[in-house]
Amino acid sequence: MMSPLPVTIDVVSDVVCPWCYVGRARLMKALAAVPEIAVELRWRPFQLDPTIPPEGKDRQTYLMDKFGDEERIRQMHAQIDELGRAEGIDFAFDAIRTSPNTLNAHRVIRWAATAEPGVQDQLVGRLFALYFEEGANIGDPAVLIQAARDAGMDAAVVETLLATDADRAEVEQEIATAQQMGVTGVPCFLLEGRYAVMGAQEADTLADAIRQVAQAKAEGALDSSQA
Repeated sequence: MMSPLPVTIDVVSDVVCPWCYVGRARLMKALAAVPEIAVELRWRPFQLDPTIPPEGKDRQTYLMDKFGDEERIRQMHAQIDELGRAEGIDFAFDAIRTSPNTLNAHRVIRWAATAEPGVQDQLVGRLFALYFEEGANIGDPAVLIQAARDAGMDAAVVETLLATDADRAEVEQEIATAQQMGVTGVPCFLLEGRYAVMGAQEADTLADAIRQVAQAKAEGALDSSQA
């Protein structure tokens, strides 16, 4: 058997998507299960609701407008709570006061990709925790700047860029491209630019997919130049 080659995984997600937070936790478990495979992880933007204004919306009002039933909302949160606990996530839905527009968060995530390896994923993890476990408003520039600092980014640069329209159009185009590719829900794990694993799959499923793609690359079944 040939040695597996490195695998690139693009994760299309939104940082206000609880399933994406669960998906990231399961992906970390999957990566730990395949230590022999080098994985390049890249986070790609998606917006569950781009119509939310820049200042955000009251969380309870937003949920009622969207789902129209407090009992349905409670049941959804209870289901995700249980899944989260199994992955070491302590969801605190009652602490969330604002449903934010996530475009600026995705801009910062995009900039993190140019930092040291691992910084982008660390930032994404921090944003998930801030929103879902601490109830922070991740649409607030001050919160984003501090998250960038926590992840090891140059906070002064982030603060300067956030005050401009830098990369706003690029992020919106990337979201549009994902939709054109057929991504209608997140998370979506795209391996080598062509094999998609949809949804917050179990860690074993993700690990198997990574192994199969890595082996296919090693055997020459994938031409990475066409990915």
